[in-house]
Amino acid sequence: MQHQKLKQLGGVLLLSAAMSLSAQAQEKKANVVVIGTGGTIAGAGASSVNTAAYQSAVVPVDKIIAAVPEISKIANVRGEQIFQIGSESFNDERLLKLGKRVSELLKQSDVDGIVITHGTDTIEETAYFLNLTLKSDKPVVVVGSMRPGTALGADGALNLYDAVLVASSKDAAGKGTLVVMNDEIHSGRDVTKSNSFKVETFRSAYGPLGYVVEGKLMFYRLPARPHTTQTEFDIDKINSLPRVDIAYNYGNVSRAAYDAFVTAGAKAIIHDGTGNGSVAEQIVPVLQEVRSKGLQVVRATRTGSGVVIRNGEQNDDKFDWVVTDDQNAQKARILTALALTKTNDSKELQKILWKY
Repeated sequence: MQHQKLKQLGGVLLLSAAMSLSAQAQEKKANVVVIGTGGTIAGAGASSVNTAAYQSAVVPVDKIIAAVPEISKIANVRGEQIFQIGSESFNDERLLKLGKRVSELLKQSDVDGIVITHGTDTIEETAYFLNLTLKSDKPVVVVGSMRPGTALGADGALNLYDAVLVASSKDAAGKGTLVVMNDEIHSGRDVTKSNSFKVETFRSAYGPLGYVVEGKLMFYRLPARPHTTQTEFDIDKINSLPRVDIAYNYGNVSRAAYDAFVTAGAKAIIHDGTGNGSVAEQIVPVLQEVRSKGLQVVRATRTGSGVVIRNGEQNDDKFDWVVTDDQNAQKARILTALALTKTNDSKELQKILWKY
């Protein structure tokens, strides 16, 4: 009888110890919030062979998470739906709302990292905005997919798994906002979408920061430009963004877009020029006129890569224009809008564009 009681007591103790170890293991896992905004990763097609023809932003974030049960082994994950849109519909108001919510979550002691599911069309703009405005070293990862979950060869599940893995890793802390796609880890500053349908669409001019290989993070370089806690931009203090528009250039370009943007109330126009941000002879007086009305003129290049040289193609000093350094037009728009919340001095604006 005594022996049986001792045996029962031993069993209870073993069970208790096992439960305790299980609880400890659960506590050791990072707490990651997955914020859903829509996009292809939340999309569905009529057929499994529809990889580019489908309806985006129809699957809620909780179902996206549930479709990847392996995630529960690497982190304690909970979902939160903030939008359900295609990312082409992101605007400044939604960008600010997302940024402020991410900032709130990062301040919570029970949140170790954030993953944002996002459409790929404007993922680079959102990532760059968060990279410049969030004031935390905790990992923030933006992720999407090029194929809906219903398609053969769908990439969303693995992308999400990798994104949660990165967001839950201390190795990803202090590196700014990251974009994780197709086994690659990119800086939100450098990454851009380069193809309309291929899964390897995301590219960085200087290469990815690293890879996710078989569930392991492998970093090879660090971001060189200031980000997050190192910038003068604070999402908690920004309630609106000044209007900045982009005028795409081409042969036979007219002044129509510039006039329309001035009338619409733009505070700056990104001149997305050919070559080294070139300005056609008929557009030079138009940009002078735009600048004379108090709008900032920022020269960018439509080529997709490279540095726009100040006083190269045009006499920027003479005309009081600004150049973008290596940023494409859409990222120059984000940075210029943020810079205009601090200054409207063209010389200071130029310093900011060169800095970030």
